[in-house]
This record gives sequence, C-alpha cells and structure tokens, in this order.
Amino acid sequence: MIAPSASVLAIDRLRVEYPLANGTTFTAVENASLTIQPGEIHALVGESGAGKTTIGNTVMGLLETPGRIAAGSIHIDGKEFDPVKGSAAGIVLGRDVGAIFQDPMTSLNPLFTIGSQLMEAMRFHLKLDRIAAAARALELLESVGIPEPRRRLKAYPHQLSGGQRQRVVIAAALSCNPKLLVADEPTTALDVSVQAQILKLLRDLGDKRGIGILLVTHNMGVVAQIADRVTIMHRGQVVESGATEEVLRRPKAPYARALIGAVPRIDQRLDRFPVLGAEGKGRAEEARAELRTIAERSDPSADVEPILSVENLCVDYTTTGWLPGSRGHRFRAVKEVSFTIRSGEVFGLVGESGCGKTTIANVVSGLIKPTSGRVLYRGQTIAGEGATRRIGPLRQAIQMIFQDPYSSLNSRMRIGLILSEPILYYRLANSRAEAESDVARLIEAVGLESEAGQRFPHAFSGGQRQRLSIARALGARPKLIVCDEPTSSLDVSVQAQILNLLKDLRDATGLTLLLISHDLAVVRQMCDRVAVMRQGQLLEEADAATLFDDPKHPYTKELLSLVPTLDRIRGETQAA
Repeated sequence: MIAPSASVLAIDRLRVEYPLANGTTFTAVENASLTIQPGEIHALVGESGAGKTTIGNTVMGLLETPGRIAAGSIHIDGKEFDPVKGSAAGIVLGRDVGAIFQDPMTSLNPLFTIGSQLMEAMRFHLKLDRIAAAARALELLESVGIPEPRRRLKAYPHQLSGGQRQRVVIAAALSCNPKLLVADEPTTALDVSVQAQILKLLRDLGDKRGIGILLVTHNMGVVAQIADRVTIMHRGQVVESGATEEVLRRPKAPYARALIGAVPRIDQRLDRFPVLGAEGKGRAEEARAELRTIAERSDPSADVEPILSVENLCVDYTTTGWLPGSRGHRFRAVKEVSFTIRSGEVFGLVGESGCGKTTIANVVSGLIKPTSGRVLYRGQTIAGEGATRRIGPLRQAIQMIFQDPYSSLNSRMRIGLILSEPILYYRLANSRAEAESDVARLIEAVGLESEAGQRFPHAFSGGQRQRLSIARALGARPKLIVCDEPTSSLDVSVQAQILNLLKDLRDATGLTLLLISHDLAVVRQMCDRVAVMRQGQLLEEADAATLFDDPKHPYTKELLSLVPTLDRIRGETQAA
C-alpha cells in the first residue's frame, strides 16, 4: 500500500475499464502504481495505446465516458480522488493541477487570441486584474521562448506554427503555479532548440518550485535528460519502474530492453531501424510486401532528375487590422530559398519551429501560393508565376502527411471511407470491393488490425491516427510524399516500423520523400541530403553524413549539440 501523504501524486493498483457494447469490458490500465514526490519528474513511457494517456486523463478527471475506475486509488497532494465525481476535494484542475496536452491545436480556442486565453485562468483562479494578468501572460510567453511575445498575445492559434502553439499551451499550464503538472507529450511538436528550453523550464519547475511532474512521453532521450524516475508500460500494465539511470542502463524486463534498443541513434546510420520483436513476420509484413508490388506496378515511368526544384522561393504573410483602413503587418516567412530533390532520394529539411519548413511544404503541396519564386515538378512549374493547374496525375503525384493527426482526419467518417477516398478518386481500383481490399492492406501495413476500418478517428490514440494518415498518403500511390513531422506522434517502436516501411517503398519504387522533422536522429537515419533553415533562410545544405559528422555553420553545430540522447542520463550526469 502506497502512503499518499508525502506525495503530490500517489496511484495505487489502478485499474481503468471501458464497457463494450457486447457486454464485455476492455481493460485499458491494469494494476498500475506510481508516486511523484514534490519537485520530482516521473516519466511514463510505452508504446502508443499502452495506457499512458489514460492514466494522465484519469488523474486530471478527464476520463472519457464510458471509461471508469474499476479498482485502486488516486491521491493528489494527499487528498483522495473520488472516482464518481472525477476529482479530489479541494483540488482544482487548472489551478492545482496543470495540463499540457499532446495536441496543441485542439487545446486552444480558435476564436480567441492567445493573450485572452492565457489571461482567463489567471483572472479566474488568481483574481488578477486585466493589467496584471496581461503582464503575467507576456512574461509566460517570454519564459517559453515565443518570438515577438508582445505581438503574439494578439495573435490567434491558427497564426502560430505547431511548435509555437505547444509553447503557448505550456505557458497556460504554468500560469497558476500548479502543485502537479501532467505533461502529455509536451515536446512532441518542438524542435531540439526549443525542446531544450522547455525541458530546462520543466526541470526548473521541479528543482526550484517543487512542482511534481507526470511526464507522458515516447521520447527516451527526453526521459534520460530530465526524469528522476521512469515507469515503462505495455498493454496497460507496468513492466518496469525505478530510477531513470537504473532502468535505462540496466533494464530487467525483456520488453523494456527491446523498447530502449529501438531508440534511433544520431552518431551512426543504420540500414534499418531496430523494432520490437522479429520484424518480417506476420500479416503486417505480408501487407507491406503486397503494397510494394502494387506501388511498383503503378509507376512504370522512367524517373528524371531532379524530380523537384525550388527556386528563389519567397512567401509573405499579411495580417489585417480590426478597423477599416488600418494597416496590416507583413511578415516574410520564407526568404529566397532554393534547393533540388533528386528522384528516389530522401531530402531532409530541419530547423527551429517557425523557420519556414512547413510553409515550404505547403507551397510544394499546393496548399498556399508563393509571393515570388517558383516550384517545379519534373521540369513543370507547379507553384509561382506560370504554374500549371494541378489536376489528375499531377495532383496524385504529390501527397502530404500532415503534422497533426487529430485535425487531418475527418471525425465524421469511418477510417475505411477515409482511406478509400483517394483510391476511388484517382481510379486506382476497378471496384469498391477492390478498394476495400487495398484499404485493408494499407491498415495492416502500418501496424493496425484490418477491422480498424470500421471505426471512427476518435477511437484511436494520437500515434495510431498518425499511422492512418500515413496509410492515406500511401493509398494514392504518389511519386513524391511531403512528410511534415510524420513520426512526431509515434513511439519509438512504431516509428521504426513506419520509417522502415517508407524505406522499403523508396527502395522498391523509387518513391521520393521531402522529410520535415525536428527529430535529428530520424533525419540522420532516413535522409540522403539535409538542408538547415533558420528564420526563413537556408543556411547549410549537405549530404547527411557530412552534415552530422562535420557541420560547417555554427547554428547547425548548436542544433546537434542540443539533441537529447540516452548517453546523457540525468542521474549519472549529476553524479559525475
């Protein structure tokens, strides 16, 4: 029995169940126990669907119906959690318990400015007047590294990049100085430089303010860098728990050893990512082989070089004032960027959040128009002056995997219909039955059960939704895929499967990838060439081995120095 009095969070033998329509129950969490002391960061790690987020939501009183606490107990700051009310007496969510959710876009109200959303909780819980709340909001944005914080207070969520929105969510969670902070993948959308700032901020919250932090993450490098203790979960159960250095250096459970071994390395490139279990067995690998055959048949044309050319690309954004005749603000997001991608290669684009990576991806995909410059696909202008209208094969040839798996899937459509839509639109199947067969192969190829096609997006975790987004892009059988943070929501084991799949498809069909990522270890393993961006400009471009082993630009050297790895474990670093 765990004594809750000295802990900010004490979970003892927790079981969470979901009743099913057929009268049975699904156990999402079984017999889970952990404690968090004041000032301690406790990491909760495991594959997508392991039950990590379920525990976090239960602690915050956000367990979705019909989920229920079937057994066990939870104490927050010594106060017992009532499973019926979903709260503990005297504990207020937003004041005593702060929350950082995995998806920043759904955490922020699109109808209100960033400043008004930050001020709301402080005015309600801390009873601050408008002037004091505004000053505190500005201070919070500065502390989490938001550029031009005064201007961002007046911005709306859609006007910020994914990483900037995540920083705003973190600022909101800290606004009322909580005793416990539940951070569900707080650095998922962040580049390594901003991630380093956020991790330092979280560590300072524990060391200097005594805030206990439950850190739900799949990034083992982050765990090594800041966590005091770590609990590894698998299929709803705790398989190993203990001090960070002990678990990461000397894991006892076979699953824990396999999970840690699947973490991608930045110091060397491997032919394939190591995965949990024996890769190449089972229905998933068979489906991938079938997909490779289909893709190979669908692309008989000879490739030309380069497949994509970006020439002197500039993109401006202009915001308008509220009053008629008021002057707007003009911001250049991309400044004279040029690069080429050869057919069949993986080209990486890296840099800080807001540097213009996603803007370039949107131009290449045809989602926005450039201010000047142009983009050519196989010698044909597809963006800029004189651009050809994207219809038919040209539209099919370039597909995109978006960063946010929550908003990129239609919540009102079943997965089967979502995945069959591009197959039917581009007439890649002769009948609906054949399209359904292709959908089943796609679902299995990305590591899910074929019956997932009958479910809606809300029934899947963030990582599972991203796998389905990747399956949708592959369904169109494209020549070029623009991957905007395709593995940011995936745990290391599923990430390894997906990246191996993309490698297989590239090897078999000559598929070309434009890979945008803040995970430099993934970029090292995947990319043939890499370009580094900062503040809209391209600073350095080189083949991957040269850039990682011998970077030339000081900014590139700084980025590489900030990458969290398993070699930098907090407990051992402090002891040294």
